[in-house]
Amino acid sequence: MNRWQNLWRFIPLFGLMMLLLTGCGDDRISALKPRGPVARDQLFLMKLSLGIMILVVVVVFVIYIYVLVRFRKKKGDKDIIPKQVEGSHTLEIIWTVIPIILLLILAVPTVSYTVKLAENHIGDKDAVHVKVTAHQFWWQFEYPELGIATAQDLVIPTGKKIAFELTSADVLHAFWVPSLGGKQDTNVGMTNVFYLEADDADTFMGKCAELCGASHALMDFKVVSKSEADFNKWVEKMKTPASIPAEAKNGEQVFKDNCLSCHAVNAQGLGFGPNLNGFGTREMVAGILPHDDESIKQWIKDPQSVKPGNKMPQVPLQDNQINDLVKYLNSLK
Repeated sequence: MNRWQNLWRFIPLFGLMMLLLTGCGDDRISALKPRGPVARDQLFLMKLSLGIMILVVVVVFVIYIYVLVRFRKKKGDKDIIPKQVEGSHTLEIIWTVIPIILLLILAVPTVSYTVKLAENHIGDKDAVHVKVTAHQFWWQFEYPELGIATAQDLVIPTGKKIAFELTSADVLHAFWVPSLGGKQDTNVGMTNVFYLEADDADTFMGKCAELCGASHALMDFKVVSKSEADFNKWVEKMKTPASIPAEAKNGEQVFKDNCLSCHAVNAQGLGFGPNLNGFGTREMVAGILPHDDESIKQWIKDPQSVKPGNKMPQVPLQDNQINDLVKYLNSLK
C-alpha cells in the first residue's frame, strides 16, 4: 500500500516533464507555427474546433459540479429521488439549439476553407506547377513548364502558389510540409492536386506521413523557398550543364560506367533513381545524412545501412573509384 502511495509523489514531476517536452522540436516542422497562407487557414480551423470543444467541456463540467453540490443529499433528507424536470420545453430548446449553433460556427468556415484549399491552380499562369512522384524512399520533383527535374530538395519561389500534382511510383505515401500546410496522399495510378505557398525565404522540412515500408521514418525532403529573382537564377543554373573540373573527370567516367543507367544528371532527365542534377548544392544526402564526403561514401558503399529496404543496388566499387565518384558528384552544381 505504501508503495502505491509513494507513486503519487511523482505525478507533479511527470506533469512538469510533459510540459517541458511539449516545447521540444524543430520550428521548421511544426504545424503550430505556420509560414504560409494555407498553413494559417488550417491552424485557424484547428484553433476554432479546439476552442469549441474546450468551451463545451468547461460548460459541462461547471454544470456537473454545480449539480453535485447544489442537489447533493443533505443530512436529514427523506426524499431519495430529487424533483424531476422532464418535459421542460425551455431546457429542451436550450440543449438542442446551442449545439446546432456551435456546429454551424464550426461547419461554415470548415466547408468554406475546404473548398478554398481544394482549388486546382495547375492552370494558373501565376502559379508554379510541380509534379511530385513518391518512391521508396525518396521524392522526385518535376517542373513541366520550366523543363527541369530534381529530387529530395524542392525549390520554390516565395509569395507564389505552388500547384502540385502528386502520384506514387510504388506504394501509398503522403506528402507533408507541416510549416506550409497539411498532408496529401500520393496514390499509385492516380493523381491528387493541392497547393501550398511560402511567405518568406527559408528551408522547411518535409516528410512522408503514411507508413510505406521499412524506411518510412527516413523518407525526408527539404523545401527551399527563395525570392523570385533567386528562384529564376536557380532555374537557369539547373538548365546549364555543370562544368566538370579536371580532378573530377575520373569520377565522371566511373559514374557513366556504373550509375548512368539509373540516374540522370541533366535538367529534365528522369530515371529509375533520383535525378542528380545539382547534387553538389543539396543540403542532405539521401534526405537524412549531412552533405559531406563521408556521408556520400557511406551511402554508395552500403545504402541499406542508411535506408533499409530502399531500391538502390550496392555497386561493387574500389575505394579509389568511390573517392573519384564523390568528387564528381560534388561538382554537379
